[in-house]
Amino acid sequence: MSEDRCLSPKTRSAPFTTWSPNIHYAQFQTLPPCRFPVRRLYDFELIYVIHGEMATTMNGQRYLLSAGQLIFLPSGVYHQNEIVSEPDAKLMGIHFDFFGEVTIQKEEDLLAPEKEIVWDKLAAEPLIETDRGLTFSSNPVYSPSVECVQTMEQLIHEFARRSLGYELVCKGLMLEILAQLLRSQMARRITGVSEHGERIKRLAEQMDAAPAEDWSNRRVAAELRMSVDHAAKLFRRIIGVPPGEFLRTVRHREACRLLRDTDWTIEEVGAHIGYSDIHYFSRLFHANEGISPRAYRKLSRIL
Repeated sequence: MSEDRCLSPKTRSAPFTTWSPNIHYAQFQTLPPCRFPVRRLYDFELIYVIHGEMATTMNGQRYLLSAGQLIFLPSGVYHQNEIVSEPDAKLMGIHFDFFGEVTIQKEEDLLAPEKEIVWDKLAAEPLIETDRGLTFSSNPVYSPSVECVQTMEQLIHEFARRSLGYELVCKGLMLEILAQLLRSQMARRITGVSEHGERIKRLAEQMDAAPAEDWSNRRVAAELRMSVDHAAKLFRRIIGVPPGEFLRTVRHREACRLLRDTDWTIEEVGAHIGYSDIHYFSRLFHANEGISPRAYRKLSRIL
């Protein structure tokens, strides 16, 4: 496959609450050794290897999957699947989209044509809201948990029976599968970052416990014993937001708690979380809540 035949996945920034997957195809397959034609999809596919081995070539890389592994195939990207084990391989396959945006009348509608692909028909892959650089296709091979595999089996059985309301059941099961794969992806990313991963998590816990301290980017870098730019990049990769944004979130949460649960003055609340200037604290609070600290306290006590 030449690089001019590769198309980057179509992505969309979308919170988890907007995910509403439709299932287009789901079944078990037992296949002999073979090499399938090169193809690309209008939707997404999960292929899980129950028994045997298969290989997928995609974007110039060949992925070899053995029993217990799963591959995520994105829309619009050329790939080629092979069964490499003898006498056969047993697989689970699920075709779906994330936002209910692909209409499938027959199985052939899953495949994008060799030429003149319709971009608007391609299903979009969400950018994970906790980390804008992360997608399911970022690292397409997974080793799903037993619970995830059992949920896939349940979805395939539900899709095959097509009892009343099966679409709703399949949607719920697919969301559960995606959540488990996402957690696996995040855990893998944290583990793979380097030995700094656990140190950054501990530092975030310290910031959470003592928000009033001076947690400047310079101090964060010093605590991690690395440059300011490198520390900020790794912190965002592990925690999901930059250090400054994380600190503002922690401070705001603590301010809300103190305004609800104590009789401290607004000045005392601001100073306790690290803002000695009451006007600056009030402006930040209003920007987050849409009301002043005094109005928030009054409202919280009425409710």
